[in-house]
Amino acid sequence: MNFSKHWPIHLGLIAFIGLAMYPILWVVALAFSGSQDLTLANLPADPTQGDHLAAALPFPERWSLANFSGLMRDLPFLQWMGNSLIVSGLTTLAGIVIACPAAYAFSRFRFPGQRAGLFLFLVSQMYPVVVMLAPLYVIVSEWLRLGDSLWGLMLVYAATAAPFCVWMLKGYFDTIPIEIEESAIMDGVSRPRIFWEIVLPLARPAIAVTALFSFMTAWNEFILAAIFLENQDKYTAPVGLRFLVSDYTADWGYFAAGSILVSLPVAALFFALQKNLV
Repeated sequence: MNFSKHWPIHLGLIAFIGLAMYPILWVVALAFSGSQDLTLANLPADPTQGDHLAAALPFPERWSLANFSGLMRDLPFLQWMGNSLIVSGLTTLAGIVIACPAAYAFSRFRFPGQRAGLFLFLVSQMYPVVVMLAPLYVIVSEWLRLGDSLWGLMLVYAATAAPFCVWMLKGYFDTIPIEIEESAIMDGVSRPRIFWEIVLPLARPAIAVTALFSFMTAWNEFILAAIFLENQDKYTAPVGLRFLVSDYTADWGYFAAGSILVSLPVAALFFALQKNLV
Protein backbone atom coordinates (compact mmCIF):
# COMPACT_ATOMS: atom_id res chain seq x y z
CA MET A 1 0.00 0.00 0.00
CA ASN A 2 1.37 3.39 -1.02
CA PHE A 3 1.33 5.67 2.03
CA SER A 4 1.35 8.84 -0.09
CA LYS A 5 -1.99 7.85 -1.64
CA HIS A 6 -3.66 6.57 1.50
CA TRP A 7 -2.35 8.94 4.15
CA PRO A 8 -5.86 10.16 5.17
CA ILE A 9 -6.81 6.58 6.03
CA HIS A 10 -3.62 6.12 8.04
CA LEU A 11 -4.15 9.37 9.91
CA GLY A 12 -7.74 8.43 10.68
CA LEU A 13 -6.70 5.03 12.00
CA ILE A 14 -3.96 6.59 14.11
CA ALA A 15 -6.50 9.03 15.57
CA PHE A 16 -8.91 6.23 16.49
CA ILE A 17 -6.07 4.20 18.03
CA GLY A 18 -5.15 7.25 20.11
CA LEU A 19 -8.75 7.64 21.31
CA ALA A 20 -8.88 3.96 22.27
CA MET A 21 -5.50 3.98 24.03
CA TYR A 22 -5.89 7.26 25.93
CA PRO A 23 -8.10 5.89 28.76
CA ILE A 24 -5.86 2.83 29.04
CA LEU A 25 -2.79 5.04 29.40
CA TRP A 26 -4.55 6.90 32.23
CA VAL A 27 -5.19 3.60 34.02
CA VAL A 28 -1.52 2.66 33.63
CA ALA A 29 -0.39 6.08 34.85
CA LEU A 30 -2.72 5.96 37.86
CA ALA A 31 -1.56 2.45 38.74
CA PHE A 32 2.11 3.49 38.73
CA SER A 33 1.56 6.86 40.40
CA GLY A 34 1.48 5.45 43.93
CA SER A 35 -1.57 7.63 44.66
CA GLN A 36 -5.21 6.79 45.29
CA ASP A 37 -6.39 10.08 43.78
CA LEU A 38 -7.84 10.23 40.28
CA THR A 39 -5.85 13.40 39.55
CA LEU A 40 -2.18 12.70 38.91
CA ALA A 41 0.57 14.73 40.47
CA ASN A 42 1.40 16.56 37.25
CA LEU A 43 -1.96 18.33 37.11
CA PRO A 44 -1.70 21.99 38.12
CA ALA A 45 -3.42 22.97 41.36
CA ASP A 46 -4.61 26.20 39.75
CA PRO A 47 -6.50 25.59 36.46
CA THR A 48 -5.29 28.97 35.15
CA GLN A 49 -1.64 28.09 35.72
CA GLY A 50 0.69 25.46 34.34
CA ASP A 51 1.18 23.62 31.10
CA HIS A 52 -2.22 22.16 30.26
CA LEU A 53 -0.82 20.04 27.44
CA ALA A 54 1.58 18.36 29.85
CA ALA A 55 -1.21 18.04 32.40
CA ALA A 56 -3.41 16.25 29.87
CA LEU A 57 -0.74 13.65 29.14
CA PRO A 58 -1.20 10.55 31.31
CA PHE A 59 2.25 10.45 32.90
CA PRO A 60 2.71 10.51 36.67
CA GLU A 61 5.26 12.83 38.19
CA ARG A 62 6.87 9.94 40.04
CA TRP A 63 6.69 6.27 39.05
CA SER A 64 6.06 3.85 41.89
CA LEU A 65 5.01 0.24 42.51
CA ALA A 66 3.32 1.17 45.79
CA ASN A 67 -0.17 0.45 44.47
CA PHE A 68 0.80 -3.02 43.32
CA SER A 69 2.59 -3.90 46.55
CA GLY A 70 -0.24 -2.44 48.63
CA LEU A 71 -2.81 -4.40 46.65
CA MET A 72 -0.96 -7.65 47.38
CA ARG A 73 -0.34 -6.74 51.01
CA ASP A 74 -3.71 -5.38 52.07
CA LEU A 75 -6.05 -7.58 50.02
CA PRO A 76 -6.22 -11.27 48.99
CA PHE A 77 -5.94 -10.23 45.36
CA LEU A 78 -3.83 -13.19 44.25
CA GLN A 79 -6.46 -15.49 45.71
CA TRP A 80 -9.14 -13.66 43.74
CA MET A 81 -7.05 -14.06 40.59
CA GLY A 82 -6.64 -17.76 41.35
CA ASN A 83 -10.40 -18.13 41.81
CA SER A 84 -10.99 -16.47 38.44
CA LEU A 85 -8.43 -18.74 36.77
CA ILE A 86 -10.06 -21.84 38.23
CA VAL A 87 -13.59 -20.82 37.26
CA SER A 88 -12.63 -19.54 33.79
CA GLY A 89 -10.41 -22.51 33.02
CA LEU A 90 -13.00 -25.09 34.06
CA THR A 91 -15.73 -23.18 32.22
CA THR A 92 -13.68 -23.15 29.03
CA LEU A 93 -12.82 -26.84 29.35
CA ALA A 94 -16.43 -27.83 30.05
CA GLY A 95 -17.74 -25.68 27.21
CA ILE A 96 -15.33 -27.14 24.65
CA VAL A 97 -15.84 -30.75 25.82
CA ILE A 98 -19.62 -30.39 25.59
CA ALA A 99 -19.75 -28.24 22.46
CA CYS A 100 -17.39 -30.17 20.17
CA PRO A 101 -19.38 -33.43 19.94
CA ALA A 102 -22.71 -31.58 20.08
CA ALA A 103 -21.72 -29.20 17.27
CA TYR A 104 -20.41 -32.11 15.18
CA ALA A 105 -23.68 -33.97 15.63
CA PHE A 106 -25.72 -30.89 14.62
CA SER A 107 -23.48 -30.39 11.59
CA ARG A 108 -23.22 -33.94 10.22
CA PHE A 109 -26.30 -35.89 11.34
CA ARG A 110 -30.01 -35.50 10.71
CA PHE A 111 -32.25 -36.39 13.64
CA PRO A 112 -35.63 -35.35 15.09
CA GLY A 113 -35.44 -32.04 16.91
CA GLN A 114 -32.25 -30.89 15.19
CA ARG A 115 -33.61 -27.57 13.93
CA ALA A 116 -35.59 -27.00 17.12
CA GLY A 117 -32.49 -27.64 19.22
CA LEU A 118 -30.41 -25.15 17.25
CA PHE A 119 -33.21 -22.61 17.45
CA LEU A 120 -33.46 -23.02 21.23
CA PHE A 121 -29.70 -22.57 21.54
CA LEU A 122 -30.00 -19.36 19.54
CA VAL A 123 -32.96 -18.10 21.59
CA SER A 124 -31.07 -18.70 24.85
CA GLN A 125 -28.45 -16.18 23.72
CA MET A 126 -31.03 -13.43 23.23
CA TYR A 127 -31.89 -12.95 26.91
CA PRO A 128 -29.73 -10.78 29.17
CA VAL A 129 -28.24 -12.21 32.33
CA VAL A 130 -30.58 -10.27 34.64
CA VAL A 131 -33.60 -12.07 33.17
CA MET A 132 -32.18 -15.47 34.18
CA LEU A 133 -30.70 -14.29 37.46
CA ALA A 134 -33.58 -15.30 39.76
CA PRO A 135 -34.14 -18.83 38.37
CA LEU A 136 -30.40 -19.50 38.23
CA TYR A 137 -30.03 -18.45 41.86
CA VAL A 138 -32.89 -20.75 42.92
CA ILE A 139 -31.51 -23.71 40.94
CA VAL A 140 -27.93 -23.34 42.13
CA SER A 141 -28.47 -22.20 45.72
CA GLU A 142 -31.73 -23.92 46.71
CA TRP A 143 -31.88 -27.06 44.58
CA LEU A 144 -28.21 -27.96 44.06
CA ARG A 145 -26.94 -26.43 47.33
CA LEU A 146 -23.95 -24.93 45.51
CA GLY A 147 -24.49 -21.32 46.52
CA ASP A 148 -21.42 -19.33 47.52
CA SER A 149 -19.11 -21.83 45.80
CA LEU A 150 -16.85 -21.71 42.78
CA TRP A 151 -18.33 -24.99 41.54
CA GLY A 152 -21.81 -23.49 41.38
CA LEU A 153 -20.52 -20.43 39.54
CA MET A 154 -18.59 -22.61 37.09
CA LEU A 155 -21.70 -24.70 36.45
CA VAL A 156 -23.71 -21.58 35.61
CA TYR A 157 -20.98 -20.22 33.33
CA ALA A 158 -20.62 -23.55 31.51
CA ALA A 159 -24.38 -23.82 30.98
CA THR A 160 -24.59 -20.32 29.55
CA ALA A 161 -21.44 -20.70 27.42
CA ALA A 162 -22.38 -24.06 25.85
CA PRO A 163 -24.98 -22.68 23.36
CA PHE A 164 -22.54 -20.06 22.09
CA CYS A 165 -19.78 -22.68 21.73
CA VAL A 166 -22.11 -25.06 19.87
CA TRP A 167 -23.15 -22.39 17.37
CA MET A 168 -19.56 -21.25 16.77
CA LEU A 169 -18.23 -24.77 16.20
CA LYS A 170 -21.24 -25.96 14.21
CA GLY A 171 -20.71 -23.18 11.70
CA TYR A 172 -17.07 -24.14 11.28
CA PHE A 173 -17.78 -27.88 11.01
CA ASP A 174 -20.16 -27.04 8.15
CA THR A 175 -17.21 -25.60 6.18
CA ILE A 176 -15.13 -28.79 6.46
CA PRO A 177 -15.73 -30.84 3.27
CA ILE A 178 -17.72 -33.95 4.08
CA GLU A 179 -15.86 -35.77 1.28
CA ILE A 180 -12.86 -36.05 3.61
CA GLU A 181 -14.93 -38.05 6.08
CA GLU A 182 -16.55 -40.14 3.35
CA SER A 183 -13.11 -41.11 2.06
CA ALA A 184 -12.06 -42.12 5.56
CA ILE A 185 -15.24 -44.20 5.99
CA MET A 186 -14.49 -46.02 2.72
CA ASP A 187 -11.05 -46.85 4.14
CA GLY A 188 -12.70 -48.42 7.17
CA VAL A 189 -12.16 -45.60 9.69
CA SER A 190 -14.78 -45.44 12.44
CA ARG A 191 -16.80 -42.31 13.21
CA PRO A 192 -15.15 -41.65 16.60
CA ARG A 193 -11.71 -41.90 15.04
CA ILE A 194 -12.74 -39.55 12.21
CA PHE A 195 -13.95 -37.06 14.79
CA TRP A 196 -10.82 -37.21 16.95
CA GLU A 197 -8.10 -37.56 14.30
CA ILE A 198 -9.51 -35.67 11.30
CA VAL A 199 -12.26 -33.23 12.21
CA LEU A 200 -10.90 -31.81 15.47
CA PRO A 201 -7.40 -31.05 14.07
CA LEU A 202 -9.00 -29.30 11.08
CA ALA A 203 -11.23 -27.31 13.43
CA ARG A 204 -8.36 -26.11 15.62
CA PRO A 205 -8.79 -22.40 14.68
CA ALA A 206 -12.49 -22.49 15.57
CA ILE A 207 -11.79 -24.32 18.82
CA ALA A 208 -9.13 -21.75 19.73
CA VAL A 209 -11.48 -18.82 19.08
CA THR A 210 -14.33 -20.49 20.95
CA ALA A 211 -12.09 -21.27 23.91
CA LEU A 212 -10.80 -17.70 23.95
CA PHE A 213 -14.28 -16.17 24.00
CA SER A 214 -15.48 -18.65 26.62
CA PHE A 215 -12.52 -17.80 28.84
CA MET A 216 -12.99 -14.06 28.39
CA THR A 217 -16.72 -14.26 29.13
CA ALA A 218 -16.15 -16.16 32.38
CA TRP A 219 -13.12 -14.05 33.32
CA ASN A 220 -14.89 -10.70 32.91
CA GLU A 221 -18.35 -11.66 34.21
CA PHE A 222 -19.42 -9.68 37.27
CA ILE A 223 -23.18 -9.78 37.89
CA LEU A 224 -23.58 -13.52 38.50
CA ALA A 225 -20.37 -13.73 40.52
CA ALA A 226 -21.42 -10.81 42.73
CA ILE A 227 -24.79 -12.46 43.42
CA PHE A 228 -23.63 -16.03 44.01
CA LEU A 229 -20.41 -15.39 45.96
CA GLU A 230 -20.77 -14.04 49.49
CA ASN A 231 -17.47 -15.04 51.15
CA GLN A 232 -14.65 -12.61 50.41
CA ASP A 233 -12.14 -15.46 50.04
CA LYS A 234 -14.19 -16.83 47.14
CA TYR A 235 -14.47 -13.62 45.17
CA THR A 236 -13.37 -13.61 41.57
CA ALA A 237 -11.15 -10.77 40.37
CA PRO A 238 -13.96 -8.58 38.90
CA VAL A 239 -15.97 -8.83 42.13
CA GLY A 240 -12.93 -8.01 44.23
CA LEU A 241 -12.11 -5.00 42.06
CA ARG A 242 -15.65 -3.70 42.38
CA PHE A 243 -15.45 -3.49 46.16
CA LEU A 244 -12.29 -1.39 45.97
CA VAL A 245 -14.55 1.49 44.95
CA SER A 246 -17.70 1.98 47.02
CA ASP A 247 -19.84 4.76 48.46
CA TYR A 248 -17.47 5.13 51.42
CA THR A 249 -14.01 4.41 50.02
CA ALA A 250 -12.38 4.86 46.63
CA ASP A 251 -8.96 3.23 46.28
CA TRP A 252 -8.51 4.23 42.66
CA GLY A 253 -4.81 3.44 42.66
CA TYR A 254 -5.46 -0.11 43.84
CA PHE A 255 -8.32 -0.37 41.35
CA ALA A 256 -6.06 0.66 38.44
CA ALA A 257 -3.26 -1.69 39.52
CA GLY A 258 -5.72 -4.56 39.86
CA SER A 259 -7.21 -3.78 36.45
CA ILE A 260 -3.79 -4.12 34.84
CA LEU A 261 -3.10 -7.42 36.61
CA VAL A 262 -6.54 -8.75 35.64
CA SER A 263 -5.90 -7.96 31.96
CA LEU A 264 -2.59 -9.86 31.81
CA PRO A 265 -3.97 -13.46 31.59
CA VAL A 266 -6.34 -12.53 28.76
CA ALA A 267 -3.55 -10.73 26.91
CA ALA A 268 -1.27 -13.75 27.37
CA LEU A 269 -4.01 -16.03 26.04
CA PHE A 270 -4.43 -13.80 22.99
CA PHE A 271 -0.70 -14.00 22.25
CA ALA A 272 -0.68 -17.77 22.76
CA LEU A 273 -3.61 -18.32 20.37
CA GLN A 274 -2.88 -15.58 17.83
CA LYS A 275 -1.66 -18.07 15.20
CA ASN A 276 -5.05 -19.77 15.29
CA LEU A 277 -7.13 -16.58 15.19
CA VAL A 278 -8.35 -16.39 11.60
